[in-house]
Amino acid sequence: MAIIGAGPAGLLLGQLLLRQGIDAVILERHTAAHVLGRIRAGVLEPGTVELITRAGCDRRLRAEGLLHGGVNLCFGGERHRIDLVGLTGGKQVTVYGQTEVTRDLMDARAAAGAVTHYEAEEVSLHDFDGPRPFLRFVRDGAERTLHCEFIAGCDGFHGISRPSVPESAMETFERVYPFGWLGLLADVPPVNEELIYVNHEDGFALCSMRSPTRSRYYLQCPAEERVENWSDERFWDELRRRLDPEAASRLTTGPALEKSIAPLRSFVTEPLRFGRLFLAGDAAHIVPPTGAKGLNLAASDVHYLSEALIEHFCDGSSAGLEAYSSRALARIWKAERFSWWMTSMMHRFPEVGRFGRRIQRAELEYLVSSRAAATALAENYVGLPY
Repeated sequence: MAIIGAGPAGLLLGQLLLRQGIDAVILERHTAAHVLGRIRAGVLEPGTVELITRAGCDRRLRAEGLLHGGVNLCFGGERHRIDLVGLTGGKQVTVYGQTEVTRDLMDARAAAGAVTHYEAEEVSLHDFDGPRPFLRFVRDGAERTLHCEFIAGCDGFHGISRPSVPESAMETFERVYPFGWLGLLADVPPVNEELIYVNHEDGFALCSMRSPTRSRYYLQCPAEERVENWSDERFWDELRRRLDPEAASRLTTGPALEKSIAPLRSFVTEPLRFGRLFLAGDAAHIVPPTGAKGLNLAASDVHYLSEALIEHFCDGSSAGLEAYSSRALARIWKAERFSWWMTSMMHRFPEVGRFGRRIQRAELEYLVSSRAAATALAENYVGLPY
């Protein structure tokens, strides 16, 4: 098995296969340090935690992950808690940074002696529409060839896997949002023990965390905004202004460890299989981060793909491989819908006007007053069944 991309999707797939005695080589164009330097999501669905457990990489997650039984929506200057545990029959999410997930998977792979080629340059995919696919790449100045039975493209939205497929063989669906998220990471205690999603007249805000002493905050900003325009002081002042009074009074500020702006988009490509090439994770789909689905959706792809590959290599059946694309896409589109809905409800859209703002407010008021509506949010937030 050849896996392109040493992010969480590729590493998790490699580890699940390794535990079944299936050889998988990973190619990654960046250094390991660069991969670990990516600041990404940190809210894990129970299904994602279970997959990491199956991969044998859950020791630190169990010890350091923060269990959250609720999530908070703030609008009109008031905060409302959605009881995830009570609405989903006991399910919780776990706050554990993507960087830490990646580190745990990297350590397990290194301990097993599995092969990962970092700084693999000029990767190209060949003959994946036939029975003998192979990859070419350059490492340490030498061109190499990797022969394999299947290729898993887990190399993200800007990777080489999806562009290697002829455009005529796929269909893409996309929406680019007219704003981004300005994120700040700081070693300060979180303003609240659970996440706070804020709908404010001047734009969305999110209060999240990575640990009891490290916080991650976001502000909606114009898509063309530049991070250089935002001093730490300006960021903290604007965040405080968008919070409810009680949370604002408890906000602890400090110097930024990292500050960046992430664009928001929804994107899906269909199908996910092209001969012996399978797409998974951000190579196949992107969701706006509002619903905390990016990493979790990549994990569900890996669930379906690893099951199918194990069935093929261990049982000699191709049924799972034939069904991979349709099974994964069914869950992908439900997660895309939820992420789009959360984004539409919580952000300020420049084109909707006063009527649109009233509709947002009415939807939020209905959501926090109706158990049925809150249950729909909670079920999607903790993750739909595989």
